[in-house]
Order: sequence, then structure tokens, then C-alpha cells
Amino acid sequence: MTIVDAVAEPLPRAVIDLAALRHNVAHLTALIAPAETMLAVKADAYGHGLLPIAEAGLEAGATSLAVLEIPAGLVLRHAGITVPLLAWLHGRDTDWRAGIEADIQLGISARWQLDAIAAAGADRPAVIHLKVDTGLSRNGATREEWPGLIRAAVDLEQRGIVRIRAAWSHLADASIADDEAALAEFRDAVLEAEKLGARFEALHLAASSAGIRMPEARFSFVRFGIAAYGFSPFDDSTGAELGLTPVMRLEAPVTEVHVGGTTHARLGIGYADGVPTLGIAKTSIQLNGRRCPVIEVDADSMLVDAGPHRVEVGDTAILFGPGTDGEPTAEKYADWAETIADEMVTGVAARVPRVYVN
Repeated sequence: MTIVDAVAEPLPRAVIDLAALRHNVAHLTALIAPAETMLAVKADAYGHGLLPIAEAGLEAGATSLAVLEIPAGLVLRHAGITVPLLAWLHGRDTDWRAGIEADIQLGISARWQLDAIAAAGADRPAVIHLKVDTGLSRNGATREEWPGLIRAAVDLEQRGIVRIRAAWSHLADASIADDEAALAEFRDAVLEAEKLGARFEALHLAASSAGIRMPEARFSFVRFGIAAYGFSPFDDSTGAELGLTPVMRLEAPVTEVHVGGTTHARLGIGYADGVPTLGIAKTSIQLNGRRCPVIEVDADSMLVDAGPHRVEVGDTAILFGPGTDGEPTAEKYADWAETIADEMVTGVAARVPRVYVN
């Protein structure tokens, strides 16, 4: 086998189609009306890029944004984003004052967080969303802790330190029966809080799954995450079947071509860029309009079998995309790698350039 040609320093790229993002957000927003869309842009907008996705989502009808941490909210505020922002992942070193004074609304699930807000000395009341655990066990006060959390929040509101805006929770999405039980638990928790003096401007429970298939859980707004990026939250349907279009296309250049009994092409992307190594025997990519099986994945490259077809250095391979031209989707690639589409797109390394189109 001979090496026909080679180049150095290959540059893969993730092409982000903002038109697809706008389509998805508009589609989902229309589906849930009159509830509103809170677009989740956590984890750098699922690896798609925080600011471009936030701006495109707001253009398409989202009315608020969800991040995990206050620093991500500050990035959006410094970029001129003025819509409501919710951050709910807090640590002992959280800069509460910075978040409050930037008008970042805070998801609160524990008494120590309220104590930290009171000690922050901010110049304005903190706008808070009180979270109860309804079965997912992703923060959230237990039902035993809930009354104490409510009493403390009501006390701080009376002292002008906080403003209670919402009650909320996460669904486990384990089954329809589980979600219905969690919905009932949430309603009970809201009633209990109201009896203790809390007054909520908004309620929110549903994310992508319940937002699409559980109208009774939509309440004031739905926190759309992975569905907005074009992927199904369900095992029994694809994003395309839900009217969604994947936003990210992951591409890599051919950097070497080996011609022998068959043509092997080496691509400039590897597991250091986020390509899974699990399921290689089932995996294929698209190269020059044809599916090519993957032979191996290394740190910075991967080898594919192009069969008898002509391939040249500089040709572009597509690892996953919308699927409209025969390329694998991230959902399909996730199946091969025994994971989920969320991990496929979020796992694309930061060193892979994001290129925005439309």
C-alpha cells in the first residue's frame, strides 16, 4: 500500500445552521402556544455556541433563556441580551451578587442558597424560582425540605431581599406513568407553597419530552433543550419525524489517501475532537456522496474504507448532519456509539471551529 499524498494540521469543523435552529424554535413555540419557550443554552448551547444560538432562538420566538451557571448568564448580559435568564446550578463560590445585579433569575432548591443570597448584599432583590424535587433527584428540595424552603423564601421576600417568581421542577421522563405522578406531585407542592404564603407569577415543569407530548405539563413555559437543536427526546421517533432539523453538521478533511486493494482515507478528526470510539464496527461516514465504513479512530485522526472509489486529499467527509443527503445523523451515530444525540453534539471538542451559516 502506498501513500498518495498527505497534508499537515487538518482542520475539522462543526457547521451550525442557524436557519435550522430558527425553524426548530418556531415549530416548537407554535406547538406549545399559549405557553412560551425558554430556550436552554446550557453547555455552550449543547456545543453549538452560546451567543449565536441565543440570538437566533430569540429571533425565532423564544422569550427567555436557561443556562446552568451565573457566569454563562453574565456572558449573555455583557453581549446585550436583555430577556429573562434563568441559572440554577450553584456552588459555594457562586458570585451571587454579580448574578442578582445582572438581573439573572436564580433557580433555588436549598436553604443555604437563600442564606447566601441574603448575605450577598445586592442592590436589588434577587428574582428566584423555587425548585421542588418530583422524582428526578437533580437538585430540587425534597417534599420534606419544601415547607422550610418556602417559609424562608417568603420571609426574605417580605424583607425585600428576594422576589418569588416561579415554582418549578424537572421530570424524570422515565415513563408516562412516572411523569403523570410527578405532575401530580408538582401540583401538590405548589398548593402547599401557596398555603404557606408563596405567590407564583409562573410555573414550569416540562422540558423537550413533556413539552411535545404532555400538554398538561406546559404551564407558563417549556424549557426546550435538545429538541431545539433538532433531536428527538424519545426512543420511538426521530427528530425528523417530529418536524425538527439537526442544527450541527460535523465535517473533516481527508488528509491522506492510501491506495492498494482498496482505498483508505485518513480524516483529520479523532477522539480528541469528540469522535466516539465505541461501536466502530457499525459506524460509517459520508465521503463524496458515499457511505464509507470506519476502520479505526485515533486521537487526532480516523481511517475509513472508501472501497474502489477515487478520493483526494482535501475532500470533505461528513461524520453527521441533517441526514437529508444520505449522511448519518447524530442520532444514528449515537445509536452506533450506544449513547444519545445530546452527547454527540455536546461532546464535539471546543478546539473544533464552529462555522455559522444562514
